[in-house]
Amino acid sequence: MPSLLIYGSYGFVGSLIAEKAIDRGLDPVLAGRDREQLREQVDEVGQPGRRFSLEDPDIVAEALEDVDCVLNCAGPFSNTADPLVEGCLESGTEYVDITGEIPVIESIRDRDDEAVDAGVTLLPAAALSTVPMDCLAAHLADRLPEATDLALGVDSFRVPSVGTVRTVIEGADDGGAIRRDGDLEDVPTAWRTREIDFGRGERPAVTMPMGDVSTAHYTTGIPNVEMYAVMPQPARTALKFHRVLAPVLSAPPVQWTLKLLAGVREGPSERARERGSAYIWGEASTDDGERVVSRLRTPDPYVVTTDAAVTVAERVLAGDAGDGFQTPAGAFGPEFVFELEGVEGFFDESTPDGTSPVSPLLQ
Repeated sequence: MPSLLIYGSYGFVGSLIAEKAIDRGLDPVLAGRDREQLREQVDEVGQPGRRFSLEDPDIVAEALEDVDCVLNCAGPFSNTADPLVEGCLESGTEYVDITGEIPVIESIRDRDDEAVDAGVTLLPAAALSTVPMDCLAAHLADRLPEATDLALGVDSFRVPSVGTVRTVIEGADDGGAIRRDGDLEDVPTAWRTREIDFGRGERPAVTMPMGDVSTAHYTTGIPNVEMYAVMPQPARTALKFHRVLAPVLSAPPVQWTLKLLAGVREGPSERARERGSAYIWGEASTDDGERVVSRLRTPDPYVVTTDAAVTVAERVLAGDAGDGFQTPAGAFGPEFVFELEGVEGFFDESTPDGTSPVSPLLQ
Protein backbone atom coordinates (compact mmCIF):
# COMPACT_ATOMS: atom_id res chain seq x y z
CA MET A 1 0.00 0.00 0.00
CA PRO A 2 1.31 3.49 -0.80
CA SER A 3 2.57 5.19 2.35
CA LEU A 4 1.51 8.53 3.80
CA LEU A 5 3.51 10.53 6.33
CA ILE A 6 1.68 13.25 8.28
CA TYR A 7 4.08 15.89 9.55
CA GLY A 8 2.76 17.84 12.53
CA SER A 9 0.32 15.01 13.25
CA TYR A 10 -0.05 15.87 16.95
CA GLY A 11 -1.26 19.48 16.57
CA PHE A 12 -4.97 20.18 16.87
CA VAL A 13 -5.72 20.03 13.15
CA GLY A 14 -2.99 17.47 12.49
CA SER A 15 -4.50 15.07 15.02
CA LEU A 16 -7.94 15.39 13.39
CA ILE A 17 -6.39 14.66 10.00
CA ALA A 18 -4.43 11.71 11.40
CA GLU A 19 -7.61 10.23 12.88
CA LYS A 20 -9.43 10.64 9.55
CA ALA A 21 -6.55 9.02 7.65
CA ILE A 22 -6.53 6.07 10.05
CA ASP A 23 -10.30 5.68 9.75
CA ARG A 24 -9.91 5.49 5.97
CA GLY A 25 -7.30 2.77 6.22
CA LEU A 26 -4.31 4.80 5.04
CA ASP A 27 -2.06 3.53 7.86
CA PRO A 28 -0.15 6.82 8.12
CA VAL A 29 3.26 7.38 9.64
CA LEU A 30 2.95 10.08 12.31
CA ALA A 31 5.75 12.59 12.37
CA GLY A 32 7.03 15.83 13.86
CA ARG A 33 9.88 17.28 15.85
CA ASP A 34 8.44 17.16 19.39
CA ARG A 35 9.49 13.84 20.89
CA GLU A 36 7.05 13.79 23.81
CA GLN A 37 3.96 14.84 21.87
CA LEU A 38 4.74 12.36 19.11
CA ARG A 39 5.34 9.50 21.54
CA GLU A 40 2.07 10.23 23.32
CA GLN A 41 0.13 10.20 20.03
CA VAL A 42 1.83 7.03 18.79
CA ASP A 43 0.98 5.24 22.03
CA GLU A 44 -2.61 6.46 21.89
CA VAL A 45 -3.49 5.53 18.29
CA GLY A 46 -1.06 2.64 17.69
CA GLN A 47 0.48 4.03 14.50
CA PRO A 48 4.21 4.16 13.68
CA GLY A 49 5.98 7.43 14.47
CA ARG A 50 9.00 9.18 13.05
CA ARG A 51 10.66 12.09 14.80
CA PHE A 52 12.82 14.46 12.79
CA SER A 53 13.42 18.19 12.66
CA LEU A 54 13.66 20.22 9.47
CA GLU A 55 17.01 22.00 9.97
CA ASP A 56 19.14 19.48 8.10
CA PRO A 57 18.07 18.81 4.46
CA ASP A 58 19.87 15.47 4.37
CA ILE A 59 17.98 14.26 7.44
CA VAL A 60 14.65 15.34 5.94
CA ALA A 61 15.34 13.60 2.63
CA GLU A 62 16.45 10.44 4.43
CA ALA A 63 13.28 10.46 6.56
CA LEU A 64 11.15 10.58 3.40
CA GLU A 65 12.96 7.98 1.29
CA ASP A 66 10.41 5.21 1.92
CA VAL A 67 7.36 7.54 1.87
CA ASP A 68 5.08 8.04 -1.14
CA CYS A 69 3.39 11.24 0.05
CA VAL A 70 3.93 13.83 2.79
CA LEU A 71 0.92 15.66 4.20
CA ASN A 72 2.26 18.72 6.00
CA CYS A 73 0.02 19.95 8.84
CA ALA A 74 2.70 21.87 10.76
CA GLY A 75 2.25 25.62 10.66
CA PRO A 76 3.38 28.27 10.33
CA PHE A 77 4.08 26.82 6.90
CA SER A 78 6.58 29.59 6.25
CA ASN A 79 8.81 27.56 8.60
CA THR A 80 8.00 24.03 7.43
CA ALA A 81 7.00 23.97 3.76
CA ASP A 82 10.34 24.77 2.15
CA PRO A 83 12.45 22.09 3.92
CA LEU A 84 9.76 19.45 3.38
CA VAL A 85 9.36 20.38 -0.30
CA GLU A 86 13.14 20.21 -0.68
CA GLY A 87 13.16 16.78 0.94
CA CYS A 88 10.32 15.60 -1.31
CA LEU A 89 12.12 16.75 -4.46
CA GLU A 90 15.27 14.92 -3.39
CA SER A 91 13.49 11.71 -2.34
CA GLY A 92 10.83 11.63 -5.10
CA THR A 93 7.98 12.01 -2.60
CA GLU A 94 4.66 13.73 -3.36
CA TYR A 95 3.86 16.81 -1.26
CA VAL A 96 0.50 18.06 0.08
CA ASP A 97 -0.17 20.68 2.76
CA ILE A 98 -3.00 22.69 4.30
CA THR A 99 -1.47 26.16 4.18
CA GLY A 100 -3.40 29.32 3.50
CA GLU A 101 -0.26 31.49 3.40
CA ILE A 102 0.16 33.30 0.08
CA PRO A 103 3.99 33.53 0.20
CA VAL A 104 4.20 29.80 0.87
CA ILE A 105 1.96 28.94 -2.09
CA GLU A 106 3.97 31.27 -4.32
CA SER A 107 7.28 29.76 -3.21
CA ILE A 108 5.99 26.26 -3.94
CA ARG A 109 4.81 27.32 -7.38
CA ASP A 110 8.30 28.69 -8.05
CA ARG A 111 9.55 25.11 -7.81
CA ASP A 112 7.20 23.80 -10.49
CA ASP A 113 9.95 23.06 -13.02
CA GLU A 114 12.02 21.19 -10.43
CA ALA A 115 8.98 19.13 -9.43
CA VAL A 116 8.17 18.26 -13.04
CA ASP A 117 11.76 17.13 -13.59
CA ALA A 118 11.62 15.05 -10.40
CA GLY A 119 8.22 13.55 -11.26
CA VAL A 120 6.76 14.92 -8.01
CA THR A 121 3.38 16.54 -7.28
CA LEU A 122 3.41 19.70 -5.16
CA LEU A 123 -0.15 20.47 -4.05
CA PRO A 124 -0.45 23.07 -1.27
CA ALA A 125 -3.61 24.49 0.33
CA ALA A 126 -5.67 21.28 0.58
CA ALA A 127 -8.03 22.78 3.16
CA LEU A 128 -10.88 25.18 3.75
CA SER A 129 -11.09 27.76 2.44
CA THR A 130 -9.03 26.81 -0.56
CA VAL A 131 -10.62 23.57 -1.76
CA PRO A 132 -14.23 24.86 -1.81
CA MET A 133 -13.18 28.31 -3.06
CA ASP A 134 -10.85 26.92 -5.70
CA CYS A 135 -13.56 24.62 -7.02
CA LEU A 136 -16.06 27.49 -6.93
CA ALA A 137 -13.60 29.68 -8.84
CA ALA A 138 -13.19 26.99 -11.50
CA HIS A 139 -16.97 26.65 -11.76
CA LEU A 140 -17.38 30.41 -12.19
CA ALA A 141 -14.68 30.44 -14.86
CA ASP A 142 -16.59 27.72 -16.71
CA ARG A 143 -19.76 29.81 -16.48
CA LEU A 144 -18.04 33.00 -17.67
CA PRO A 145 -14.88 32.14 -19.64
CA GLU A 146 -14.28 35.82 -20.50
CA ALA A 147 -14.11 36.87 -16.82
CA THR A 148 -11.45 39.42 -15.93
CA ASP A 149 -12.33 39.81 -12.23
CA LEU A 150 -12.97 37.25 -9.53
CA ALA A 151 -14.15 37.86 -5.96
CA LEU A 152 -14.49 35.01 -3.47
CA GLY A 153 -15.56 34.98 0.15
CA VAL A 154 -16.42 32.90 3.19
CA ASP A 155 -18.93 33.42 5.98
CA SER A 156 -17.95 31.29 8.95
CA PHE A 157 -16.66 33.07 12.03
CA ARG A 158 -15.34 30.66 14.63
CA VAL A 159 -12.62 30.12 17.23
CA PRO A 160 -9.27 29.41 15.52
CA SER A 161 -6.91 26.63 16.57
CA VAL A 162 -3.56 27.28 18.24
CA GLY A 163 -1.74 26.67 14.95
CA THR A 164 -3.93 29.15 13.10
CA VAL A 165 -3.41 31.82 15.77
CA ARG A 166 0.35 31.33 15.65
CA THR A 167 0.34 31.57 11.85
CA VAL A 168 -1.58 34.86 12.02
CA ILE A 169 0.84 36.22 14.63
CA GLU A 170 3.81 35.17 12.52
CA GLY A 171 2.45 37.17 9.59
CA ALA A 172 1.30 40.16 11.62
CA ASP A 173 3.36 42.64 9.62
CA ASP A 174 2.41 41.34 6.15
CA GLY A 175 -0.84 43.33 5.72
CA GLY A 176 -3.24 42.33 2.96
CA ALA A 177 -2.91 41.19 -0.64
CA ILE A 178 -4.97 41.05 -3.82
CA ARG A 179 -4.22 39.96 -7.37
CA ARG A 180 -4.24 42.74 -9.95
CA ASP A 181 -3.42 42.24 -13.64
CA GLY A 182 -1.97 38.86 -12.75
CA ASP A 183 0.45 40.17 -10.13
CA LEU A 184 0.25 40.17 -6.35
CA GLU A 185 -0.34 43.62 -4.92
CA ASP A 186 0.07 44.56 -1.28
CA VAL A 187 -2.85 46.43 0.26
CA PRO A 188 -3.56 47.53 3.84
CA THR A 189 -5.19 45.12 6.28
CA ALA A 190 -8.99 45.13 5.82
CA TRP A 191 -8.43 47.28 2.73
CA ARG A 192 -11.99 47.07 1.44
CA THR A 193 -15.37 46.31 3.03
CA ARG A 194 -18.22 44.95 0.94
CA GLU A 195 -21.80 43.86 1.67
CA ILE A 196 -22.13 40.29 0.38
CA ASP A 197 -25.04 37.85 0.39
CA PHE A 198 -23.37 34.55 1.19
CA GLY A 199 -26.71 32.79 1.27
CA ARG A 200 -28.37 34.09 4.41
CA GLY A 201 -28.69 37.80 3.71
CA GLU A 202 -26.12 40.50 3.16
CA ARG A 203 -23.30 40.75 5.68
CA PRO A 204 -20.20 42.98 5.81
CA ALA A 205 -17.02 41.25 4.69
CA VAL A 206 -13.48 42.59 4.44
CA THR A 207 -10.61 41.75 2.14
CA MET A 208 -8.28 39.15 3.62
CA PRO A 209 -4.89 37.82 2.44
CA MET A 210 -6.11 34.25 1.98
CA GLY A 211 -4.29 31.65 -0.10
CA ASP A 212 -7.01 31.69 -2.73
CA VAL A 213 -5.57 34.98 -4.01
CA SER A 214 -2.91 32.71 -5.46
CA THR A 215 -4.64 29.39 -6.07
CA ALA A 216 -7.79 30.79 -7.72
CA HIS A 217 -5.65 32.83 -10.12
CA TYR A 218 -3.53 29.83 -11.13
CA THR A 219 -6.60 27.59 -11.46
CA THR A 220 -8.63 29.98 -13.62
CA GLY A 221 -6.15 32.38 -15.20
CA ILE A 222 -8.39 35.29 -14.14
CA PRO A 223 -6.01 38.24 -13.62
CA ASN A 224 -7.82 40.15 -10.85
CA VAL A 225 -8.71 38.32 -7.62
CA GLU A 226 -9.95 39.54 -4.24
CA MET A 227 -10.77 37.47 -1.16
CA TYR A 228 -13.34 38.40 1.51
CA ALA A 229 -14.29 37.06 4.93
CA VAL A 230 -17.22 38.03 7.14
CA MET A 231 -16.07 39.85 10.24
CA PRO A 232 -18.18 41.33 13.07
CA GLN A 233 -17.70 45.02 13.74
CA PRO A 234 -15.22 44.59 16.65
CA ALA A 235 -13.03 42.38 14.50
CA ARG A 236 -13.15 44.80 11.56
CA THR A 237 -12.14 47.63 13.88
CA ALA A 238 -9.30 45.54 15.31
CA LEU A 239 -8.04 44.75 11.82
CA LYS A 240 -7.96 48.43 10.93
CA PHE A 241 -6.07 49.24 14.14
CA HIS A 242 -3.67 46.49 13.10
CA ARG A 243 -2.38 48.84 10.38
CA VAL A 244 -0.99 51.04 13.15
CA LEU A 245 0.03 48.24 15.53
CA ALA A 246 1.68 45.95 12.97
CA PRO A 247 5.23 47.21 13.65
CA VAL A 248 4.71 46.54 17.36
CA LEU A 249 3.09 43.13 16.85
CA SER A 250 5.89 42.02 14.53
CA ALA A 251 8.63 42.70 17.10
CA PRO A 252 10.22 39.36 18.15
CA PRO A 253 9.60 39.76 21.93
CA VAL A 254 5.94 40.61 21.33
CA GLN A 255 5.49 37.70 18.91
CA TRP A 256 7.08 35.30 21.41
CA THR A 257 4.67 36.45 24.14
CA LEU A 258 1.60 36.27 21.89
CA LYS A 259 2.50 32.79 20.70
CA LEU A 260 2.97 31.65 24.29
CA LEU A 261 -0.48 33.00 25.19
CA ALA A 262 -1.99 31.44 22.06
CA GLY A 263 -0.77 28.05 23.18
CA VAL A 264 -3.12 27.95 26.15
CA ARG A 265 -6.21 27.38 23.99
CA GLU A 266 -7.29 24.54 21.77
CA GLY A 267 -9.60 24.57 18.78
CA PRO A 268 -13.39 24.11 18.84
CA SER A 269 -14.95 21.10 20.53
CA GLU A 270 -16.26 18.09 18.62
CA ARG A 271 -19.82 19.23 19.29
CA ALA A 272 -19.05 22.70 17.91
CA ARG A 273 -17.46 21.18 14.81
CA GLU A 274 -20.49 18.97 14.23
CA ARG A 275 -22.82 21.96 14.39
CA GLY A 276 -20.68 24.40 12.42
CA SER A 277 -21.07 25.39 8.78
CA ALA A 278 -19.60 27.73 6.20
CA TYR A 279 -21.10 29.68 3.32
CA ILE A 280 -18.87 30.19 0.29
CA TRP A 281 -19.62 32.89 -2.28
CA GLY A 282 -18.07 33.77 -5.60
CA GLU A 283 -18.55 36.37 -8.31
CA ALA A 284 -16.92 36.49 -11.73
CA SER A 285 -17.30 39.51 -13.97
CA THR A 286 -16.04 41.06 -17.20
CA ASP A 287 -14.87 44.55 -18.07
CA ASP A 288 -18.12 45.20 -19.91
CA GLY A 289 -20.31 44.39 -16.88
CA GLU A 290 -21.32 40.78 -17.42
CA ARG A 291 -21.54 39.03 -14.04
CA VAL A 292 -22.25 35.58 -12.61
CA VAL A 293 -22.59 34.53 -8.96
CA SER A 294 -22.44 31.05 -7.42
CA ARG A 295 -22.37 29.70 -3.87
CA LEU A 296 -21.55 26.62 -1.85
CA ARG A 297 -22.57 25.53 1.63
CA THR A 298 -20.17 23.31 3.57
CA PRO A 299 -19.83 21.73 7.01
CA ASP A 300 -17.66 23.33 9.68
CA PRO A 301 -14.27 24.60 8.39
CA TYR A 302 -12.34 22.13 10.54
CA VAL A 303 -14.48 19.26 9.24
CA VAL A 304 -13.89 20.37 5.66
CA THR A 305 -10.17 20.84 6.21
CA THR A 306 -9.84 17.36 7.70
CA ASP A 307 -11.86 15.73 4.92
CA ALA A 308 -10.19 17.75 2.15
CA ALA A 309 -6.62 17.09 3.30
CA VAL A 310 -7.10 13.33 3.50
CA THR A 311 -9.10 13.16 0.25
CA VAL A 312 -6.46 15.14 -1.63
CA ALA A 313 -3.73 12.89 -0.21
CA GLU A 314 -5.71 9.82 -1.34
CA ARG A 315 -6.07 11.21 -4.85
CA VAL A 316 -2.39 12.13 -5.03
CA LEU A 317 -1.38 8.67 -3.79
CA ALA A 318 -3.63 7.17 -6.48
CA GLY A 319 -1.70 9.09 -9.13
CA ASP A 320 -4.62 11.35 -10.06
CA ALA A 321 -2.61 14.60 -9.90
CA GLY A 322 -0.02 15.61 -12.46
CA ASP A 323 3.60 16.33 -11.73
CA GLY A 324 4.66 19.82 -10.66
CA PHE A 325 2.75 22.54 -8.86
CA GLN A 326 -0.98 21.89 -8.68
CA THR A 327 -4.07 23.51 -7.20
CA PRO A 328 -7.00 21.42 -5.92
CA ALA A 329 -9.42 22.31 -8.72
CA GLY A 330 -6.61 22.48 -11.26
CA ALA A 331 -5.70 18.88 -10.45
CA PHE A 332 -9.15 17.38 -9.94
CA GLY A 333 -11.69 19.77 -11.51
CA PRO A 334 -14.46 21.95 -10.05
CA GLU A 335 -16.62 18.96 -9.08
CA PHE A 336 -13.92 17.69 -6.72
CA VAL A 337 -15.49 19.64 -3.85
CA PHE A 338 -18.48 17.28 -3.92
CA GLU A 339 -16.23 14.38 -2.96
CA LEU A 340 -16.23 16.02 0.48
CA GLU A 341 -19.03 14.95 2.78
CA GLY A 342 -21.88 17.41 3.35
CA VAL A 343 -20.99 19.99 0.67
CA GLU A 344 -24.00 21.44 -1.14
CA GLY A 345 -24.12 23.48 -4.37
CA PHE A 346 -23.34 24.87 -6.80
CA PHE A 347 -26.11 27.40 -6.19
CA ASP A 348 -26.09 29.58 -9.31
CA GLU A 349 -27.95 32.82 -9.65
CA SER A 350 -29.99 32.55 -12.81
CA THR A 351 -31.18 36.07 -13.65
CA PRO A 352 -29.39 37.70 -16.63
CA ASP A 353 -27.77 40.53 -14.64
CA GLY A 354 -26.45 38.16 -11.95
CA THR A 355 -28.83 39.37 -9.24
CA SER A 356 -31.54 37.46 -7.45
CA PRO A 357 -34.37 38.74 -5.25
CA VAL A 358 -33.96 35.77 -2.91
CA SER A 359 -30.68 34.10 -2.12
CA PRO A 360 -30.49 30.65 -3.79
CA LEU A 361 -29.56 29.01 -0.45
CA LEU A 362 -32.76 30.30 1.11
CA GLN A 363 -35.18 29.26 -1.64
